[in-house]
Amino acid sequence: MKILAINGSPRANSNTRQLIDRCLKPMQEKGYNTEIIQVGGVLLHGCNACRSCKKTGRCIYNDDPINEWIEKMKEADAIILASPTYYANMTSELKAFIDRTGYPLSTNKLLSRKVGAPIVAARRGGAINVYNTIMAYFGIHNMIVPMSSYWNMGYGLEQGDVQNDEEGMRTMDNLGENMIYLLEKLHA
Repeated sequence: MKILAINGSPRANSNTRQLIDRCLKPMQEKGYNTEIIQVGGVLLHGCNACRSCKKTGRCIYNDDPINEWIEKMKEADAIILASPTYYANMTSELKAFIDRTGYPLSTNKLLSRKVGAPIVAARRGGAINVYNTIMAYFGIHNMIVPMSSYWNMGYGLEQGDVQNDEEGMRTMDNLGENMIYLLEKLHA
């Protein structure tokens, strides 16, 4: 199985990354192929709504890695989209990623019935908006989303604080296990 995690945080070892790592751990222990793409901190164009990608399956911009990432998403069995919460929303990089991958991947329903999972880090509030926006992306692509014991969120301000959120960590463990269960059922 190939699991692709998209990290919208610009910080290398952020709380968001620590939540991703915790979720991926049971899959790595199972021998799944996991990859994390660092989207946060990468300068991405916003979508210009030219709709060229609807015909070609590729974005017209070739000076950033979006087209390479689209290919990785096509190959993945499961995709995790993760972001910290910035002013009750996701990072601008993850939003550009969603906007720019949406149309090319909707051509021929390329993500249909793949597994998708949102992960959100927050200091205190606003995380549900980020969670819902990521869920909408999965929904529009006809993806299958496993749930966990709570919404897939972890709380903390400083780097590493999320490790003290016992419920958040337990939620990531459960999410990883539920992703394994669903993937194995889908690929049986």
